[in-house]
Amino acid sequence: MTLTARRIYWTVALCALVTYLGALANHYSWDDTPIIVNNDLVHSWSGLWRSFAAPYWPPSWGGLVYRPLLLASFVIDWKVGGTAFPHAMNLLWHAGAAVLVAVMVRRWAGDAAALVGGILFAVHPVHVEAVANVVGRGELTAGAFVMLSVYAAIVRGSPGWSAFAWLLGLLCKESAAVAPVWVATAWMLGFDRPTRRQIWSFVGAWAAVAIAYGVARTVVLLPYPQHYDRAPVFALQSAWEVRLTGVSALADVLRLLVFPLTLRADYSPQERPIVSSPLDWRFGVGLLSLLCWMAVLILVWKRGNKLSAMGLLWIALAYGPVANILFPVGVLVAERTLYLPSIGLILVVAPWAAKLQGRQVWIAAALIAVLGGVRSAVRVPVWKSDRTVMMSILNDSPMSYRGPMGAGIIYLQIRRPQEAFLEFRKAMAIYPRDGRLYLLAAHAAFDLGRPGLADSLLEPVRNACEQCEHFYQSEADMARQIGDSAVADSLEAWDRRKPRAEHP
Repeated sequence: MTLTARRIYWTVALCALVTYLGALANHYSWDDTPIIVNNDLVHSWSGLWRSFAAPYWPPSWGGLVYRPLLLASFVIDWKVGGTAFPHAMNLLWHAGAAVLVAVMVRRWAGDAAALVGGILFAVHPVHVEAVANVVGRGELTAGAFVMLSVYAAIVRGSPGWSAFAWLLGLLCKESAAVAPVWVATAWMLGFDRPTRRQIWSFVGAWAAVAIAYGVARTVVLLPYPQHYDRAPVFALQSAWEVRLTGVSALADVLRLLVFPLTLRADYSPQERPIVSSPLDWRFGVGLLSLLCWMAVLILVWKRGNKLSAMGLLWIALAYGPVANILFPVGVLVAERTLYLPSIGLILVVAPWAAKLQGRQVWIAAALIAVLGGVRSAVRVPVWKSDRTVMMSILNDSPMSYRGPMGAGIIYLQIRRPQEAFLEFRKAMAIYPRDGRLYLLAAHAAFDLGRPGLADSLLEPVRNACEQCEHFYQSEADMARQIGDSAVADSLEAWDRRKPRAEHP
């Protein structure tokens, strides 16, 4: 069968859509609940413009990050109604991103590489969380706009369109910030480098976008407390331990990109505990993964394989901001954060795929489509509801405290406080440093009619977490959302009387 551009792009898009058709049966789950279901901002048409003056996470959750374009898209989802439409939008965004990957690869490595690489991106199992969970759209949209920005700069040589696409990506998720660095890296490697005057035009356009976005983000987020900005595993840990743990997590990153057979919805303590010494075997495995990346980079560079070198650098640049090596972030490992880095993987394998001829191309494409597509499709129902996500954590990450924590929250919602209390105690036994566990257990104690027990649980919260200043009010807001007004009143009363000066 003859390869043509149209046939390649339609095949890639079809693979992406068919793989994730099961997501149309998914509901809102996990982070969808606070950001969409319980967020009044996205329930009104006015949210289309109010999103640009509001934080992405609701104020009661800390008012974190600025993603107005993504938030505005949720307004449309909510007004259309149901859950099939928002999931259909995710499918379309992912299919579009996969086609853009094929377009880029075809430009630099030819038709065979475009087909194989595009299908690999379309069905890669590490993308399931981003595609099957509605709020994962941030990864999809940011990825698509980043690729458009890179394409506009390298292929089209257009500073204006590159800057505009970059701005749209930034308004969807902060991970898009790496686009200009990718473009500069491609130029340094010899990919369609413009004249010095044109480069300054790009720099000026990007600088204008960066300043405008930075000012808007600062003004909008300034009034909010911005807590929960560290992964729970980093609570009360030194900068040295954060970096050691970040390096150890590189083993998961390598495994998920190259051999994503085992997938997890959660990588929290103690499933992934803190690493305190460079002699820890987990740090050694992570360091070995980093050294393997460096060795492959040196090898392909010496062989003059600039596209694979660009892919390896793309992976590093995309994952670097969330690697907890430069600075700590809100997660240790999250599969959704590998959506952009996986583009680098496609560029790495593109030169080898380009060597395939005739039937070899279609055989390779079919094998990837079947193996990757089946693994991804089987994983999609995990994100159907809070219950399915929680069950997945309990099964796939038995050492994580988030499993019993999620089970306890579900028990609270269905008015079974005794079971909820027991689940929260299980979670505290696994990882006692997350103050939310004590607050949630206090919810259950209040519902059981034991205010004294609730007070005893609230007391140690100040010693169990780094940033407790707003936890009580946040939990009071959560209590009201699930109908526990008495619990909310008690938490707010505790919030008013707790000694602020003792904040660590």
